[in-house]
Amino acid sequence: MDRSPARTGRTFRSCLYMGRVMHRRLGAVSHKFTYRVFSLLVDLDELPALSGRLKLFSHNRFNLLAFLDRDHGPRDGRPLRPWIDKVLADAGLDLAGGRVRILCFPRLLGYVFNPLSIWFCHHRNGRLAAVLYEVKNTFGEQHCYLIPVDPNHEPGAPLHQHCDKCFYVSPFIEMQATYRFRLTEPDERFALVIRQSTREGEILVATQTARREQLSDGALLRALAGNPAMTGKVIAGIHWEAFRLWRKGARYSGRPRPPALPVTAVATTTGPQLPTAAE
Repeated sequence: MDRSPARTGRTFRSCLYMGRVMHRRLGAVSHKFTYRVFSLLVDLDELPALSGRLKLFSHNRFNLLAFLDRDHGPRDGRPLRPWIDKVLADAGLDLAGGRVRILCFPRLLGYVFNPLSIWFCHHRNGRLAAVLYEVKNTFGEQHCYLIPVDPNHEPGAPLHQHCDKCFYVSPFIEMQATYRFRLTEPDERFALVIRQSTREGEILVATQTARREQLSDGALLRALAGNPAMTGKVIAGIHWEAFRLWRKGARYSGRPRPPALPVTAVATTTGPQLPTAAE
């Protein structure tokens, strides 16, 4: 598969996803919230062309909306493609030049906070080979979970993955926990369900559901008009919901040091089946 930007007329593979994020806390302290958000699905190889054509979007420089290499991966401004290829190679995976796409929030007027960015890593033959879950916390730290995709996975079918937690995120969930992911590869629709369990049972369900929109200046302007303060809403929302949990009596868990390595490569590729509904 050619890694050059694949376009039909003036259409890129990169696009927008308009949708909602929901978190529901389970157990003795119940809590739930939902926010409207929009995400950018960017093909790394299309970034120069996107930045050159769109007036409201830029790569590695300020604009109304932007994607900066230093927000992801090694977070030092280096190009992301060599970094992810090295991460995959260290885990014994080779895309043979296949495309890599990142689903994330873009920078809005220079600001962004991405609690979770998802990297979809495709082999040259088009098959999804691995997913990298890039997690950030509000202390400025980041950790990535790299999970290979079962070669027998049927394209278009929901993908089920799981891993043990090794990175501090919420002050109200202990470190001894497990994540279970159920996601669909981004197409006309995107859906993600994350279930987090501790020794006491399932403690958190988080979902993101969204519909695809073609990437254009008009679409970017409409997305921004509908979510003018999304970055601030995400950051303020995290702290506000944490305060509400504290008021309800949630138990605080201390913050350990982050993992020594920036990426945890997960050997297992399958996990328990999850329900299909985005709750």
